[in-house]
Amino acid sequence: MRVMIAKSLLAALVASAAVLSPLYGQEKKEVQVHRDLVYGEVAGAPLTLDLYLPKSETASPLIVWIHGGGWRAGSNKNPPLVKLTEQGFALASIRYRFTDTAIFPAQIHDCKGAIRWLRANAKRYGLDSTRIAVAGSSAGGHLALLVGTSAGVAALEGDTGGNLDYPSDVQAVIDYFGPSDFVLRGQTQPERAYTNQSGSFALLGGTEGERLAVETERFASPANYISKDDPPLLVFHGTADRTVLLDQSQHMVQRYKAAGLEAELVVLENAGHGGKAFYRGVHLAEATRFLVDHLRDPDSQLDPDLTSPTR
Repeated sequence: MRVMIAKSLLAALVASAAVLSPLYGQEKKEVQVHRDLVYGEVAGAPLTLDLYLPKSETASPLIVWIHGGGWRAGSNKNPPLVKLTEQGFALASIRYRFTDTAIFPAQIHDCKGAIRWLRANAKRYGLDSTRIAVAGSSAGGHLALLVGTSAGVAALEGDTGGNLDYPSDVQAVIDYFGPSDFVLRGQTQPERAYTNQSGSFALLGGTEGERLAVETERFASPANYISKDDPPLLVFHGTADRTVLLDQSQHMVQRYKAAGLEAELVVLENAGHGGKAFYRGVHLAEATRFLVDHLRDPDSQLDPDLTSPTR
C-alpha cells in the first residue's frame, strides 16, 4: 500500500507537469458533447447520460463517471475527470435512480444498464467497447467498485435499458473515497450506518431504531464480490475524511491484494471527503497514468511513454 502526500501546491504542480508533459504536449483534442442521451427508462422516467467525445481517427477508450451525493442527490453535470477527454479519452457521466425513488439494487442496475447501452452504441459514437474504465466519488465510488467486482452477478445486473446481450464488465476501476464494506462500516462508523440521516441506511432500506441485517449489508458491499477476474483498481482517500472513513479504502485494497489482484491506494494527508485536490496535480497525473496503462491499445493515440509519477 503506498501513501502519496503532496507537500505543497507548487510541488504538486511541478510534479504533475513532469508526469504529463508527453501526453499534454500533444495538441488538445476537440471535444464533442452529447447531453441527456437516454440509456433506459424505468416507470416512464428516462435515465440519461452525458457523453464527451474527443475527435479521433480511432475508437476511443471510455471512462464512465458515476457521481456522488449519498445515493439520494447529486448531478452528473461537470464531471471532474472531463479534462481527460482532451487527451483522447471519451467520458460518459451517468444519472441513476436515487433512494427517494428506489432502494438498492436499483442504483447498480442503472449503472450496469448504462455500460451495456454504451457498448451497444459504441460504433455509433466511436467508442472502443473493449477498453472501458469506471470511476466515481463517494456514493459513486461505491457503485464504481461494485461495477468492477460484480460482473455477471445476476442479482446485481438487472435489466435497466435492455441490451442484455452486452456485458457490463470493465477493464479498470478508479474509486474516490467510496464505501466498500457496509458490514465494516456498521462496526467502525455506526453513527453513519444506522440512522435515517445516513445515505447508506436509506440505500439499504433501513428502519429507524433497527440495525441492518448482515446479509443486506453484504449484498451491497463491493468487497463481498471480489474474485480473481476483477480489473485493476486505483483508490484515492483523505486521512481527514469523517464521512467515509479511510478504513473502507484500506480494507478494499487489502482484500484485493489478498486475492492476487492489482490495487493501489493513494492517501491524501489532511484531505476530507472530496475537494479539488483529488482531481488536480500529482493526483490527476496518477489517475491518468493508471488509465493509460490499463486502457492503452497499440493503435491508440494515447501516449505509451509516460514517465512514472513522482512518489
